[in-house]
Amino acid sequence: MKNIVLIGMPGAGKSTIGVLLAKSVLMDFTDTDLLIQREYSKSLCDIITEKGIEEFLKIENNVICESIFENAVIATGGSAVYGKEAMEKLKNESVTVYLKVKPEILEKRIDNIHTRGIAMEKGTTINELYIQRAPLYERYADITVECDELSAEECVDEITTKLKEQ
Repeated sequence: MKNIVLIGMPGAGKSTIGVLLAKSVLMDFTDTDLLIQREYSKSLCDIITEKGIEEFLKIENNVICESIFENAVIATGGSAVYGKEAMEKLKNESVTVYLKVKPEILEKRIDNIHTRGIAMEKGTTINELYIQRAPLYERYADITVECDELSAEECVDEITTKLKEQ
């Protein structure tokens, strides 16, 4: 089976759903945010603060491009879709699943927006970030799952059903 890549906004549930999905389909789980933190021995927030958003996006792109993923569910950072090379690599090796969640639900889920390590300019709202990123998520998605009203387990069921239809 191809790798399964989860894309979507911060707070969409990529990491939580990714772990459950990996168990369900008997695959490994990788979170690209954790790969970046391990490589730099710093939190995403610290990397973004010290290096800036543009440099962080280059780091994210490079870490994904340099990583080898086999038989894995991969939760990407919400900003991974800005990395053209990274997304091309992931698309070639994987089925890409967009976990779509409305901005008003994301706002309720994200209570630590300034310490979470989200690649966004100061003063940008979740809604503005959603407007910027949604077209990229839609462009790269092989499968889209509307997660607004679903539990993590229900999202996993929806993903596995749609994977079988591929």
